[in-house]
Amino acid sequence: MVLMTGLAWHASAAELHVETGRHSSTWTTEALLHRPDVRRITVPGDVAFHRTMQYRAVPLAALLQDVRADDHLQFTASDGFVAEMPAALVLQPNGSTAWLAIDDPAHPWPAPDAGHGSAGPFYVVWTEPRAAGIGPEQWPFQLAAIRVLPDPAARFAAIQPAAELPADSPVRRGFAVFQRTCFACHTLNGEGAATLGPDLNLPHNPVEYLPADLLRAYIRDPQSLRRWPQARMPGFSRQVLPDTDLDALLAYLRHMADHRPPPGGH
Repeated sequence: MVLMTGLAWHASAAELHVETGRHSSTWTTEALLHRPDVRRITVPGDVAFHRTMQYRAVPLAALLQDVRADDHLQFTASDGFVAEMPAALVLQPNGSTAWLAIDDPAHPWPAPDAGHGSAGPFYVVWTEPRAAGIGPEQWPFQLAAIRVLPDPAARFAAIQPAAELPADSPVRRGFAVFQRTCFACHTLNGEGAATLGPDLNLPHNPVEYLPADLLRAYIRDPQSLRRWPQARMPGFSRQVLPDTDLDALLAYLRHMADHRPPPGGH
């Protein structure tokens, strides 16, 4: 009983930090669960649990009242996952609504897939995600902080492709795909905030040690190339990552293999 009481206290003491550059706030589990706008929502096909889930949640936009639509948001999880998304996606939902789900210590969530630990204490979930094209990287769980920051291309010069590339270059399209699908877990050229996966250009780029067909297979289904039950990398289906986007991503990676910082630069 003492142990269970201690666990419940720990869950109720969880904190979410919100920093907008104009205002900072810290929300505890208890405070969030007692907000007047908390709702019980149903999320079919939940990304973390792969089934219909019910949550107590508050509209995420309600916690970001001094954030502007042209701001950029960074969501940092305690496991090293870092999701980046434009604030407009949250503030102007276009049919998709973002919610902050709160793990209630009185009714804790089950564990998600093996190797992922708990999804709590906080988790960004979406209702009607397809309406705005919400991808799985935009469902950060184990959430610890939300910050308003410049977008990654402005913060990290070393991840940018060569400036002389035309605007319609597949490499530039691949750069956008990389930021949306890869940068939440990986760094590149030593730059980025995520710590969940390895750097994708230092010391070597995957295009240099995997043939194109094997790299494509690995991105679609990591377990098809290297079976490891504790692996954290998800597979990217054609629904999430169309073949045209995958082609562009590989074009970006091939380009960046020739654009590394000099030794000692990072």
